[in-house]
Amino acid sequence: AFFANKVEHESRHCNGKGFQRQGSSSFDRVYTANQNCGHAYPTFLAVLWCAGLLCSQAPAAFAGLMYLFVRQKYFVGYLGERTQSTPGYLFGKRIILFLFLMSVAGILNYYLVFFFGSDFEIHIKTITSAISPLLLIP
Repeated sequence: AFFANKVEHESRHCNGKGFQRQGSSSFDRVYTANQNCGHAYPTFLAVLWCAGLLCSQAPAAFAGLMYLFVRQKYFVGYLGERTQSTPGYLFGKRIILFLFLMSVAGILNYYLVFFFGSDFEIHIKTITSAISPLLLIP
């Protein structure tokens, strides 16, 4: 909602009726940042749900909240100079990687239980709970 509100505000600020603004670099930055966030959101939801369902809910929820905060930082950084959005982008990539690795660990554990009868769920939950606070390190 925040991103859409910013696009609408910038659109009105440019005194036009449509979203096609020629020569307005501020509108282009806001619109592009909104599109970038919108395109990354389905991937985030997929790995968040997989990590929460297949591995551990608490670290996945923590990583999800961190990702939303980082996307906000990316969006606001994109409104300034383009180099200001780079830390938010890189931090977001790291969180997506963490969620993806949690999903892979959950899938591997499922197949280990299915084929060999070995359950490493407690170990995986312990490791992910220990690693998730490391996401706060920039």
